[in-house]
Order: sequence, then C-alpha cells, then structure tokens
Amino acid sequence: MLNTEGSKPIYIQISEWIETEILNGNFKEDDKVYSQYKLAEMFTINPATAAKGLNLLYEENILYNKRGLGKFVSSNAKEIITDKRKNQKLKGLIQEVVLESERLNVSDDELIEMIKTLMEERKGELK
Repeated sequence: MLNTEGSKPIYIQISEWIETEILNGNFKEDDKVYSQYKLAEMFTINPATAAKGLNLLYEENILYNKRGLGKFVSSNAKEIITDKRKNQKLKGLIQEVVLESERLNVSDDELIEMIKTLMEERKGELK
C-alpha cells in the first residue's frame, strides 16, 4: 500500500490513504479514524510518522481532535479533500501546459487565447 521506495514521504502517503478512505465512505463524518499506533501497526511504520500524517489532516481541518479520545472526521472533510485534490491536479496539468508552451515558444497571450477558445468550444458542446 505504501511506497517506501518512492520520493513521497510516508506521512503524506498515510494522510492521502486516510483521505481516500474518507472519500470512499469507509470513514464518515464524526467517525473515529485509526490511532497513530494502529496505523503504525497496519503499515509497519514508526508511530511518530503515522502521527505526523494524522496531524497534517488535523491542520487541514479534515480531522478534528477529541481530547483523550483521538481524531475524528470533520463534517466538511469530503469537500476539503475534493477541493484540495482538484486544485493539485489542475495545477499539475497547467504546469505541464505552461512548460510545453515555453518549449514551443507560445506566448502567454497566445496560450491564454487558446484556453479561452477551448473553454468557449466546450461550453458550446454542453448546450
């Protein structure tokens, strides 16, 4: 499940795994998520690494803390995750387009015009 050979830190992979579990409905609003110790056992990692992944989700308001009870899924967790993933994916795609346009010597104005044209064509197809 986790890629220990890749460049993505394990704690980020843990947070992404929990996000996916939330999106898939395996953790619902107000459900308690696995503790750092349970995650460490499941993935054979250090509990501190698991805690770092949980804390990342807490900082993003995907999880909330009940003192002494653990971390739970926030009411708007799915929305936050969806928005975050959309933004990350779109940013990556746009970066690829910008790099390719630079290689092809396409000016900023030309690129913006191409995007506007494609968006207008798409709107026409949806009508």
